[in-house]
Amino acid sequence: MLYPLKFEPVYKSILWGGRNIGKKFNRNIPNGNIAESWEVCCREDGMSLVSNGELKGLSLQELMDTYKEDLLGKKYDYFPLLIKIIDANDKLSVQVHPNDEQAKKGNGQNGKTEMWYVFDSKPGAKLIYGLKEGITKSEFEEAIKNSTVEDTLKEVPVKPGDSFYMPSGTVHAILDGILVAEIQQNSNTTYRVYDWNRVDKNGNPRELHIDKALDVIDFSGEKLKNAERQISSSSTNIDNPLYAKKVLASSEYFTVEELSIKQNYTKNTNGDKFYIYMTVEGEGSIDYKGTSLDIKSGDTVMIPACLGEFSISGNLKLLEVFI
Repeated sequence: MLYPLKFEPVYKSILWGGRNIGKKFNRNIPNGNIAESWEVCCREDGMSLVSNGELKGLSLQELMDTYKEDLLGKKYDYFPLLIKIIDANDKLSVQVHPNDEQAKKGNGQNGKTEMWYVFDSKPGAKLIYGLKEGITKSEFEEAIKNSTVEDTLKEVPVKPGDSFYMPSGTVHAILDGILVAEIQQNSNTTYRVYDWNRVDKNGNPRELHIDKALDVIDFSGEKLKNAERQISSSSTNIDNPLYAKKVLASSEYFTVEELSIKQNYTKNTNGDKFYIYMTVEGEGSIDYKGTSLDIKSGDTVMIPACLGEFSISGNLKLLEVFI
């Protein structure tokens, strides 16, 4: 019988990372510049292991092999999401991701649509969220040649609680001093456009993917505008004495809602979809079948499709992720 699952984080050390995941969530993280914590992952380059209950130690792939329909419902033959926490102690490269069709032509993998939720940020923090209005493909190519890419990028200020939805084709970058949750398609297909003229310890610049990026960037900006319009016009926001909920991102790839528990929140999986909860702040419990699982800030829990009715209680804020 499956139950609400916690996983051991898979930590990734990258030059631009820091120590903020450990500080923010009171975790004992590995030494070095820890840039990413993969909270739920089922990939060759990162595999979640169950950390609670009788299935402790089993990999997410082993769960898929044994309990696939009970775990995910009937829709998926593979695990469709990758859930991360990202610590941008320094700025990331300016990049773009292809859609599914473009990615499959390139490397046979999925494309990558994603969203960020800001856990924490330094005063005055910003990120790159698309290109400036009216920038054309030829103008962007010229900026790459002339090393004036930064003049074409749209910077937006960020603060804790902000969220940003990035459909494939959107130029973006997390800048320094920001800690985010990242919910994305299960893909690492990334085309780097610009890396701030940085070099590695041997004096070599990072590899860029200019031609591939130019082919997939949405220079019209329409995908991003349409997504923002859809989210802003959502009629599913709820505020009642028990909980409040608002839509942060909604697409064919995932839906993310911010859930603020005042007393309790009850849900039923009905056997057809799984849920992932990331605890943003506070503490509480997930109650199911006469059993309880304690959760606190920084915890990520997967609810299997077969679980049936469960409730979340306490004084806490979470991200609810589902497809």
